[in-house]
Amino acid sequence: MLRQSNQQRLLQKLSPQQIQLMKLLQIPTANLEERIKEELEENPALEFELENPTDQDSYELGDNAADGEDGDGPGEEVELSNDTAEKVDLDDFLRREDDDSGGYDYSDDYYGNNDNDKQVTPARVETSFHDYLLDQLGMLELDDRNHIIAEQIIGSLDEDGYLRREITSIVDDLAFGQNVDTNAEEIMALIQQIQQFDPPGICAWTLQECLLLQLKRLGHGKPVRDAIDILDKYFNEFIKKHYDKIQKHLGLNNEEFKNVIGIIIKLNPKPGAAFAVLNKAESYIIPDFFVFNNNGIPELSLNSKNAPELRISDGYKEMMRAYDRGEKKNKQQKEAVIFIKQKLDSAKWFIDAIKQRQHTLLHTMQAILDFQKEFFITGDETALKPMILKDIAQMTSLDVSTVSRVANSKYVQTEYGTYKLKYFFSEALQTESGEEVSTREVKTILNDMIGAENKQKPLSDEHLTDMLVEKGYNIARRTVAKYREQLNIPVARLRKEL
Repeated sequence: MLRQSNQQRLLQKLSPQQIQLMKLLQIPTANLEERIKEELEENPALEFELENPTDQDSYELGDNAADGEDGDGPGEEVELSNDTAEKVDLDDFLRREDDDSGGYDYSDDYYGNNDNDKQVTPARVETSFHDYLLDQLGMLELDDRNHIIAEQIIGSLDEDGYLRREITSIVDDLAFGQNVDTNAEEIMALIQQIQQFDPPGICAWTLQECLLLQLKRLGHGKPVRDAIDILDKYFNEFIKKHYDKIQKHLGLNNEEFKNVIGIIIKLNPKPGAAFAVLNKAESYIIPDFFVFNNNGIPELSLNSKNAPELRISDGYKEMMRAYDRGEKKNKQQKEAVIFIKQKLDSAKWFIDAIKQRQHTLLHTMQAILDFQKEFFITGDETALKPMILKDIAQMTSLDVSTVSRVANSKYVQTEYGTYKLKYFFSEALQTESGEEVSTREVKTILNDMIGAENKQKPLSDEHLTDMLVEKGYNIARRTVAKYREQLNIPVARLRKEL
Protein backbone atom coordinates (compact mmCIF):
# COMPACT_ATOMS: atom_id res chain seq x y z
CA MET A 1 0.00 0.00 0.00
CA LEU A 2 1.41 3.38 -1.06
CA ARG A 3 1.51 6.21 1.48
CA GLN A 4 2.65 9.80 1.47
CA SER A 5 4.57 11.23 4.40
CA ASN A 6 6.70 14.26 5.25
CA GLN A 7 10.31 13.62 6.20
CA GLN A 8 13.16 15.88 7.26
CA ARG A 9 16.64 14.95 6.10
CA LEU A 10 20.00 16.63 6.41
CA LEU A 11 21.83 16.84 3.08
CA GLN A 12 25.19 18.34 2.20
CA LYS A 13 24.79 20.36 -0.95
CA LEU A 14 27.19 23.02 -2.22
CA SER A 15 25.67 26.34 -3.22
CA PRO A 16 26.73 28.03 -6.49
CA GLN A 17 28.71 30.54 -4.43
CA GLN A 18 30.66 27.79 -2.66
CA ILE A 19 31.45 26.06 -5.94
CA GLN A 20 32.62 29.37 -7.40
CA LEU A 21 34.86 30.02 -4.39
CA MET A 22 36.41 26.53 -4.55
CA LYS A 23 37.26 27.07 -8.21
CA LEU A 24 38.75 30.49 -7.53
CA LEU A 25 40.90 29.11 -4.70
CA GLN A 26 42.57 26.69 -7.11
CA ILE A 27 43.48 29.42 -9.60
CA PRO A 28 47.05 30.75 -9.22
CA THR A 29 47.77 34.46 -9.50
CA ALA A 30 49.09 34.00 -13.04
CA ASN A 31 45.63 32.91 -14.23
CA LEU A 32 43.41 35.00 -11.95
CA GLU A 33 43.52 38.06 -14.20
CA GLU A 34 42.34 35.98 -17.15
CA ARG A 35 39.50 34.53 -15.04
CA ILE A 36 38.40 38.04 -14.00
CA LYS A 37 38.43 39.19 -17.63
CA GLU A 38 36.19 36.27 -18.55
CA GLU A 39 33.74 37.27 -15.81
CA LEU A 40 33.81 40.90 -16.96
CA GLU A 41 33.01 39.84 -20.51
CA GLU A 42 30.18 37.56 -19.43
CA ASN A 43 28.66 39.96 -16.89
CA PRO A 44 28.39 43.65 -17.91
CA ALA A 45 27.09 44.48 -14.41
CA LEU A 46 30.64 43.93 -13.12
CA GLU A 47 33.42 46.43 -13.73
CA PHE A 48 36.75 47.59 -12.38
CA GLU A 49 36.78 50.22 -9.64
CA LEU A 50 37.60 53.77 -10.76
CA GLU A 51 40.85 55.36 -9.65
CA ASN A 52 38.89 57.88 -7.51
CA PRO A 53 35.90 55.79 -6.44
CA THR A 54 32.78 57.46 -5.06
CA ASP A 55 30.77 56.15 -2.15
CA GLN A 56 29.64 52.57 -2.63
CA ASP A 57 25.90 51.95 -2.74
CA SER A 58 23.65 48.92 -2.82
CA TYR A 59 20.91 48.30 -5.33
CA GLU A 60 17.35 47.66 -4.35
CA LEU A 61 14.00 46.90 -5.93
CA GLY A 62 11.00 47.81 -3.81
CA ASP A 63 10.80 45.52 -0.81
CA ASN A 64 13.28 43.06 -2.34
CA ALA A 65 16.44 45.03 -1.61
CA ALA A 66 19.73 43.21 -1.91
CA ASP A 67 21.24 42.34 1.45
CA GLY A 68 24.86 41.80 0.33
CA GLU A 69 27.66 44.28 0.71
CA ASP A 70 28.99 46.39 -2.12
CA GLY A 71 32.10 47.99 -0.65
CA ASP A 72 33.06 48.30 2.96
CA GLY A 73 29.71 48.55 4.72
CA PRO A 74 27.09 45.79 4.62
CA GLY A 75 23.61 46.88 3.56
CA GLU A 76 24.78 50.46 2.94
CA GLU A 77 22.26 52.48 0.93
CA VAL A 78 22.81 55.76 -0.94
CA GLU A 79 19.77 57.58 -2.26
CA LEU A 80 19.94 58.55 -5.92
CA SER A 81 18.73 61.99 -6.91
CA ASN A 82 15.78 62.45 -9.24
CA ASP A 83 18.11 64.01 -11.80
CA THR A 84 20.25 60.87 -11.85
CA ALA A 85 17.23 58.62 -12.16
CA GLU A 86 15.81 60.65 -15.02
CA LYS A 87 19.01 60.17 -17.00
CA VAL A 88 18.34 56.45 -17.24
CA ASP A 89 15.74 55.59 -19.86
CA LEU A 90 14.64 52.00 -19.32
CA ASP A 91 12.48 52.05 -22.45
CA ASP A 92 15.56 53.01 -24.45
CA PHE A 93 17.37 50.04 -22.88
CA LEU A 94 14.51 47.73 -23.85
CA ARG A 95 14.38 49.02 -27.41
CA ARG A 96 17.96 47.84 -27.88
CA GLU A 97 16.72 44.31 -27.34
CA ASP A 98 15.00 44.46 -30.73
CA ASP A 99 18.05 45.74 -32.63
CA ASP A 100 19.45 43.65 -35.47
CA SER A 101 22.52 42.90 -33.38
CA GLY A 102 20.35 40.87 -31.00
CA GLY A 103 20.54 40.65 -27.22
CA TYR A 104 21.06 43.54 -24.85
CA ASP A 105 23.34 46.40 -25.79
CA TYR A 106 25.31 47.76 -22.87
CA SER A 107 26.67 50.95 -24.39
CA ASP A 108 28.67 53.83 -23.00
CA ASP A 109 25.45 55.46 -21.70
CA TYR A 110 25.62 53.10 -18.73
CA TYR A 111 29.29 52.67 -17.82
CA GLY A 112 31.25 55.26 -19.71
CA ASN A 113 33.79 55.16 -22.50
CA ASN A 114 37.28 54.09 -21.44
CA ASP A 115 38.82 53.94 -24.92
CA ASN A 116 41.25 56.69 -24.00
CA ASP A 117 42.58 54.64 -21.08
CA LYS A 118 43.38 51.61 -23.21
CA GLN A 119 46.96 51.06 -24.32
CA VAL A 120 47.61 48.75 -27.20
CA THR A 121 50.76 46.72 -26.72
CA PRO A 122 52.36 45.69 -30.01
CA ALA A 123 52.46 41.94 -30.47
CA ARG A 124 55.82 40.27 -30.24
CA VAL A 125 56.65 38.52 -33.50
CA GLU A 126 58.39 35.19 -33.03
CA THR A 127 59.47 32.70 -35.67
CA SER A 128 57.93 29.34 -34.93
CA PHE A 129 59.65 26.05 -35.63
CA HIS A 130 57.35 25.22 -38.54
CA ASP A 131 57.74 28.70 -40.07
CA TYR A 132 61.50 28.29 -39.90
CA LEU A 133 61.26 25.02 -41.85
CA LEU A 134 58.83 26.47 -44.38
CA ASP A 135 61.31 29.28 -45.10
CA GLN A 136 63.94 26.64 -45.93
CA LEU A 137 61.40 24.73 -48.01
CA GLY A 138 61.09 27.76 -50.28
CA MET A 139 64.75 27.28 -51.25
CA LEU A 140 64.02 23.90 -52.83
CA GLU A 141 63.00 23.83 -56.46
CA LEU A 142 59.73 21.94 -56.08
CA ASP A 143 56.61 22.04 -58.23
CA ASP A 144 53.28 22.99 -56.65
CA ARG A 145 52.28 19.38 -56.02
CA ASN A 146 55.52 18.38 -54.23
CA HIS A 147 55.43 21.65 -52.31
CA ILE A 148 52.01 20.74 -50.89
CA ILE A 149 53.29 17.29 -49.92
CA ALA A 150 56.37 18.77 -48.22
CA GLU A 151 54.21 21.27 -46.32
CA GLN A 152 52.07 18.37 -45.09
CA ILE A 153 55.18 16.56 -43.85
CA ILE A 154 56.46 19.65 -42.04
CA GLY A 155 53.03 20.19 -40.52
CA SER A 156 53.15 16.63 -39.15
CA LEU A 157 56.31 17.30 -37.10
CA ASP A 158 55.84 17.73 -33.36
CA GLU A 159 57.36 20.57 -31.33
CA ASP A 160 60.54 18.54 -30.69
CA GLY A 161 61.11 18.07 -34.43
CA TYR A 162 60.08 14.41 -34.68
CA LEU A 163 57.82 12.90 -37.33
CA ARG A 164 55.22 11.02 -35.32
CA ARG A 165 52.84 10.04 -38.15
CA GLU A 166 53.30 6.98 -40.33
CA ILE A 167 53.83 7.46 -44.05
CA THR A 168 50.54 5.70 -44.84
CA SER A 169 48.72 8.19 -42.60
CA ILE A 170 50.37 11.12 -44.40
CA VAL A 171 49.26 9.61 -47.72
CA ASP A 172 45.68 9.47 -46.42
CA ASP A 173 45.89 13.03 -45.07
CA LEU A 174 46.95 14.34 -48.47
CA ALA A 175 44.29 12.37 -50.31
CA PHE A 176 41.38 13.46 -48.12
CA GLY A 177 42.57 16.89 -47.01
CA GLN A 178 44.50 18.23 -50.01
CA ASN A 179 43.08 16.03 -52.81
CA VAL A 180 46.65 15.01 -53.70
CA ASP A 181 47.31 11.42 -54.74
CA THR A 182 50.80 10.27 -53.74
CA ASN A 183 52.66 7.17 -52.51
CA ALA A 184 55.16 6.14 -49.84
CA GLU A 185 58.20 6.36 -52.15
CA GLU A 186 57.44 9.95 -53.13
CA ILE A 187 56.90 11.02 -49.52
CA MET A 188 60.07 9.24 -48.35
CA ALA A 189 62.12 11.10 -50.97
CA LEU A 190 60.82 14.44 -49.67
CA ILE A 191 61.43 13.40 -46.06
CA GLN A 192 65.08 12.76 -46.88
CA GLN A 193 65.35 16.28 -48.31
CA ILE A 194 63.69 17.84 -45.25
CA GLN A 195 66.10 15.93 -43.00
CA GLN A 196 68.87 18.06 -44.50
CA PHE A 197 67.26 21.24 -43.15
CA ASP A 198 68.42 23.05 -40.04
CA PRO A 199 68.43 22.35 -37.16
CA PRO A 200 70.20 18.99 -37.72
CA GLY A 201 68.25 15.89 -36.69
CA ILE A 202 64.73 17.01 -37.59
CA CYS A 203 62.10 14.87 -39.31
CA ALA A 204 63.31 11.66 -37.64
CA TRP A 205 60.98 8.97 -36.33
CA THR A 206 63.12 7.91 -33.35
CA LEU A 207 65.80 9.30 -31.05
CA GLN A 208 68.32 6.91 -32.59
CA GLU A 209 67.65 8.22 -36.09
CA CYS A 210 67.69 11.83 -34.85
CA LEU A 211 71.17 11.45 -33.33
CA LEU A 212 72.51 9.59 -36.37
CA LEU A 213 71.33 12.41 -38.67
CA GLN A 214 73.30 14.88 -36.56
CA LEU A 215 76.43 12.72 -36.53
CA LYS A 216 76.43 12.40 -40.32
CA ARG A 217 76.73 16.20 -40.56
CA LEU A 218 79.91 16.25 -38.44
CA GLY A 219 82.27 14.78 -41.05
CA HIS A 220 83.96 11.43 -41.60
CA GLY A 221 86.72 11.33 -38.98
CA LYS A 222 87.32 8.14 -36.99
CA PRO A 223 85.73 9.42 -33.72
CA VAL A 224 82.56 10.31 -35.64
CA ARG A 225 82.53 6.91 -37.39
CA ASP A 226 82.92 5.20 -34.02
CA ALA A 227 80.06 7.29 -32.63
CA ILE A 228 77.88 6.25 -35.57
CA ASP A 229 78.77 2.60 -34.95
CA ILE A 230 77.78 2.92 -31.28
CA LEU A 231 74.37 4.43 -32.06
CA ASP A 232 73.76 2.14 -35.04
CA LYS A 233 74.87 -1.20 -33.55
CA TYR A 234 74.89 -0.73 -29.77
CA PHE A 235 72.13 1.81 -29.12
CA ASN A 236 70.40 -0.24 -26.40
CA GLU A 237 73.69 -0.80 -24.60
CA PHE A 238 74.48 2.92 -24.88
CA ILE A 239 71.24 4.15 -23.29
CA LYS A 240 71.74 1.62 -20.47
CA LYS A 241 75.35 2.82 -20.05
CA HIS A 242 76.92 -0.60 -20.55
CA TYR A 243 80.12 1.15 -21.56
CA ASP A 244 82.48 -1.71 -20.82
CA LYS A 245 80.70 -3.97 -23.29
CA ILE A 246 80.68 -1.32 -26.04
CA GLN A 247 84.34 -0.43 -25.52
CA LYS A 248 85.35 -4.07 -25.73
CA HIS A 249 83.49 -4.63 -29.03
CA LEU A 250 84.94 -1.50 -30.64
CA GLY A 251 88.47 -2.13 -29.36
CA LEU A 252 88.98 1.42 -28.11
CA ASN A 253 91.23 2.52 -25.28
CA ASN A 254 89.84 4.63 -22.45
CA GLU A 255 90.84 7.99 -23.93
CA GLU A 256 89.45 7.18 -27.40
CA PHE A 257 86.20 5.86 -25.96
CA LYS A 258 85.81 8.93 -23.74
CA ASN A 259 86.19 11.23 -26.76
CA VAL A 260 83.58 9.26 -28.73
CA ILE A 261 81.06 9.36 -25.89
CA GLY A 262 81.75 13.09 -25.52
CA ILE A 263 80.72 13.62 -29.15
CA ILE A 264 77.42 11.77 -28.64
CA ILE A 265 76.57 13.58 -25.41
CA LYS A 266 76.85 16.94 -27.16
CA LEU A 267 74.10 16.00 -29.65
CA ASN A 268 70.63 17.51 -29.29
CA PRO A 269 67.89 14.93 -28.58
CA LYS A 270 65.15 17.55 -29.24
CA PRO A 271 66.25 19.68 -32.20
CA GLY A 272 62.96 21.55 -32.44
CA ALA A 273 62.70 22.42 -28.74
CA ALA A 274 64.69 25.64 -29.14
CA PHE A 275 61.80 27.08 -31.18
CA ALA A 276 59.05 26.03 -28.74
CA VAL A 277 56.96 29.01 -27.65
CA LEU A 278 55.89 28.58 -24.04
CA ASN A 279 52.65 29.87 -22.65
CA LYS A 280 53.22 33.16 -20.78
CA ALA A 281 51.82 31.68 -17.59
CA GLU A 282 54.32 28.79 -17.85
CA SER A 283 57.41 30.73 -18.96
CA TYR A 284 57.90 32.44 -15.60
CA ILE A 285 56.54 32.15 -12.08
CA ILE A 286 54.31 34.83 -10.60
CA PRO A 287 54.43 34.47 -6.79
CA ASP A 288 51.13 34.55 -4.93
CA PHE A 289 52.77 35.62 -1.65
CA PHE A 290 55.81 37.58 -0.51
CA VAL A 291 57.66 36.94 2.76
CA PHE A 292 60.21 39.49 3.97
CA ASN A 293 62.55 39.07 6.93
CA ASN A 294 62.19 42.17 9.10
CA ASN A 295 64.94 41.86 11.73
CA GLY A 296 64.16 38.23 12.42
CA ILE A 297 60.38 38.64 12.08
CA PRO A 298 58.96 37.21 8.83
CA GLU A 299 56.26 39.45 7.35
CA LEU A 300 53.68 38.16 4.89
CA SER A 301 51.99 40.07 2.07
CA LEU A 302 49.67 39.02 -0.73
CA ASN A 303 50.45 39.74 -4.36
CA SER A 304 48.40 42.82 -5.30
CA LYS A 305 47.15 41.01 -8.40
CA ASN A 306 45.07 38.88 -6.02
CA ALA A 307 43.14 41.95 -4.85
CA PRO A 308 41.54 43.53 -7.94
CA GLU A 309 39.30 46.54 -7.35
CA LEU A 310 35.93 45.33 -8.63
CA ARG A 311 32.55 47.01 -8.28
CA ILE A 312 28.97 46.72 -9.49
CA SER A 313 28.13 48.93 -12.44
CA ASP A 314 26.43 52.20 -11.43
CA GLY A 315 24.49 52.13 -14.68
CA TYR A 316 22.85 48.83 -13.79
CA LYS A 317 21.90 50.02 -10.31
CA GLU A 318 20.43 53.20 -11.80
CA MET A 319 18.37 51.11 -14.23
CA MET A 320 16.94 49.17 -11.31
CA ARG A 321 16.10 52.44 -9.54
CA ALA A 322 14.47 53.83 -12.72
CA TYR A 323 12.31 50.74 -13.03
CA ASP A 324 11.27 51.01 -9.38
CA ARG A 325 10.28 54.67 -9.83
CA GLY A 326 8.41 54.10 -13.08
CA GLU A 327 4.64 53.78 -13.10
CA LYS A 328 4.26 51.98 -16.41
CA LYS A 329 5.61 48.42 -16.12
CA ASN A 330 4.85 46.06 -19.00
CA LYS A 331 5.83 42.43 -19.42
CA GLN A 332 8.86 43.23 -21.52
CA GLN A 333 10.24 45.56 -18.83
CA LYS A 334 9.69 42.98 -16.09
CA GLU A 335 11.59 40.33 -18.08
CA ALA A 336 14.43 42.77 -18.62
CA VAL A 337 14.65 43.74 -14.97
CA ILE A 338 14.77 40.06 -13.95
CA PHE A 339 17.74 39.64 -16.28
CA ILE A 340 19.40 42.75 -14.82
CA LYS A 341 18.87 41.55 -11.24
CA GLN A 342 20.41 38.17 -12.11
CA LYS A 343 23.50 39.92 -13.46
CA LEU A 344 23.72 42.13 -10.38
CA ASP A 345 23.45 39.15 -8.05
CA SER A 346 26.08 37.30 -10.05
CA ALA A 347 28.41 40.31 -9.84
CA LYS A 348 27.97 40.55 -6.05
CA TRP A 349 28.66 36.82 -5.68
CA PHE A 350 31.84 37.14 -7.72
CA ILE A 351 33.10 40.15 -5.73
CA ASP A 352 32.40 38.36 -2.44
CA ALA A 353 34.16 35.24 -3.73
CA ILE A 354 37.27 37.25 -4.66
CA LYS A 355 37.34 38.81 -1.19
CA GLN A 356 36.86 35.42 0.46
CA ARG A 357 39.67 34.04 -1.72
CA GLN A 358 42.02 36.77 -0.50
CA HIS A 359 41.13 36.07 3.14
CA THR A 360 41.54 32.30 2.79
CA LEU A 361 44.88 32.62 0.98
CA LEU A 362 46.33 34.94 3.63
CA HIS A 363 44.92 32.90 6.53
CA THR A 364 46.37 29.65 5.17
CA MET A 365 49.76 31.10 4.22
CA GLN A 366 50.09 32.77 7.63
CA ALA A 367 49.59 29.37 9.27
CA ILE A 368 52.31 27.85 7.06
CA LEU A 369 54.58 30.78 7.90
CA ASP A 370 54.03 30.31 11.65
CA PHE A 371 54.60 26.56 11.40
CA GLN A 372 57.82 26.85 9.37
CA LYS A 373 59.01 30.12 10.92
CA GLU A 374 62.60 28.93 11.39
CA PHE A 375 62.98 28.17 7.70
CA PHE A 376 61.61 31.57 6.59
CA ILE A 377 64.11 33.26 8.93
CA THR A 378 67.21 31.20 8.12
CA GLY A 379 66.48 29.66 4.70
CA ASP A 380 67.93 26.38 5.96
CA GLU A 381 66.03 23.52 4.29
CA THR A 382 66.98 21.16 7.11
CA ALA A 383 65.03 23.43 9.47
CA LEU A 384 61.73 22.43 7.84
CA LYS A 385 59.45 20.61 10.25
CA PRO A 386 57.26 17.66 9.32
CA MET A 387 53.96 19.21 8.19
CA ILE A 388 50.88 17.75 6.56
CA LEU A 389 47.66 19.31 5.29
CA LYS A 390 45.84 18.29 8.45
CA ASP A 391 48.22 20.39 10.59
CA ILE A 392 47.37 23.58 8.69
CA ALA A 393 43.67 22.67 8.59
CA GLN A 394 43.62 22.45 12.37
CA MET A 395 45.44 25.79 12.78
CA THR A 396 43.10 27.62 10.39
CA SER A 397 39.86 25.74 11.18
CA LEU A 398 39.53 25.09 7.46
CA ASP A 399 38.77 21.82 5.74
CA VAL A 400 41.72 19.76 4.52
CA SER A 401 40.39 19.98 0.96
CA THR A 402 40.39 23.80 1.19
CA VAL A 403 44.01 23.84 2.38
CA SER A 404 44.88 21.50 -0.48
CA ARG A 405 43.29 23.88 -3.00
CA VAL A 406 45.25 26.81 -1.60
CA ALA A 407 48.55 24.88 -1.66
CA ASN A 408 47.98 23.70 -5.22
CA SER A 409 49.83 25.72 -7.89
CA LYS A 410 50.65 28.57 -5.49
CA TYR A 411 54.12 30.07 -4.96
CA VAL A 412 55.73 32.19 -2.25
CA GLN A 413 58.73 34.44 -2.86
CA THR A 414 61.29 34.67 -0.06
CA GLU A 415 64.77 36.07 0.34
CA TYR A 416 66.10 32.58 -0.31
CA GLY A 417 64.16 31.84 -3.48
CA THR A 418 60.65 31.18 -4.76
CA TYR A 419 59.00 28.00 -3.53
CA LYS A 420 55.84 26.12 -4.33
CA LEU A 421 53.63 25.84 -1.24
CA LYS A 422 53.61 22.06 -1.58
CA TYR A 423 57.35 22.19 -0.93
CA PHE A 424 56.71 22.90 2.76
CA PHE A 425 54.53 19.83 3.26
CA SER A 426 56.30 16.60 4.17
CA GLU A 427 55.84 13.55 6.32
CA ALA A 428 57.83 12.73 9.45
CA LEU A 429 60.76 10.34 9.79
CA GLN A 430 62.01 9.16 13.16
CA THR A 431 65.70 9.19 14.08
CA GLU A 432 67.46 6.72 16.37
CA SER A 433 67.03 9.16 19.25
CA GLY A 434 63.24 9.18 18.70
CA GLU A 435 63.20 12.71 17.28
CA GLU A 436 60.87 13.35 14.34
CA VAL A 437 62.42 15.09 11.34
CA SER A 438 60.97 16.11 8.01
CA THR A 439 61.44 13.81 5.04
CA ARG A 440 62.44 16.98 3.20
CA GLU A 441 65.55 17.11 5.40
CA VAL A 442 66.41 13.51 4.52
CA LYS A 443 65.93 14.21 0.81
CA THR A 444 68.23 17.22 1.03
CA ILE A 445 70.98 15.15 2.68
CA LEU A 446 70.44 12.36 0.14
CA ASN A 447 70.72 14.80 -2.74
CA ASP A 448 73.95 16.22 -1.28
CA MET A 449 75.43 12.72 -0.91
CA ILE A 450 74.73 11.87 -4.54
CA GLY A 451 76.02 15.25 -5.69
CA ALA A 452 79.34 14.66 -3.91
CA GLU A 453 79.80 11.04 -5.04
CA ASN A 454 82.52 9.80 -7.39
CA LYS A 455 80.72 9.63 -10.74
CA GLN A 456 83.03 6.89 -11.95
CA LYS A 457 81.85 4.77 -9.01
CA PRO A 458 78.38 6.11 -8.05
CA LEU A 459 76.83 5.11 -4.74
CA SER A 460 74.25 2.33 -4.77
CA ASP A 461 70.98 2.56 -2.82
CA GLU A 462 72.37 0.10 -0.27
CA HIS A 463 75.46 2.26 0.29
CA LEU A 464 73.32 5.41 0.57
CA THR A 465 71.12 3.67 3.14
CA ASP A 466 74.12 2.73 5.25
CA MET A 467 75.42 6.31 5.15
CA LEU A 468 72.05 7.70 6.29
CA VAL A 469 71.80 5.15 9.08
CA GLU A 470 75.28 6.20 10.26
CA LYS A 471 73.97 9.78 10.46
CA GLY A 472 71.18 8.58 12.75
CA TYR A 473 68.27 8.33 10.34
CA ASN A 474 66.22 5.17 10.74
CA ILE A 475 65.48 4.43 7.09
CA ALA A 476 65.07 1.39 4.83
CA ARG A 477 66.67 0.83 1.43
CA ARG A 478 63.30 0.87 -0.39
CA THR A 479 62.58 4.25 1.22
CA VAL A 480 65.89 5.59 -0.05
CA ALA A 481 65.00 4.33 -3.54
CA LYS A 482 61.60 6.06 -3.30
CA TYR A 483 63.15 9.38 -2.22
CA ARG A 484 65.77 9.12 -4.98
CA GLU A 485 63.03 8.64 -7.58
CA GLN A 486 61.09 11.61 -6.18
CA LEU A 487 64.25 13.69 -6.65
CA ASN A 488 64.39 12.49 -10.29
CA ILE A 489 67.79 10.91 -9.73
CA PRO A 490 68.51 7.75 -11.77
CA VAL A 491 69.98 4.53 -10.36
CA ALA A 492 73.73 4.29 -9.76
CA ARG A 493 74.43 2.51 -13.06
CA LEU A 494 72.90 5.37 -15.07
CA ARG A 495 74.79 8.01 -13.06
CA LYS A 496 78.13 6.52 -14.05
CA GLU A 497 80.45 8.78 -16.03
CA LEU A 498 83.75 8.07 -17.77
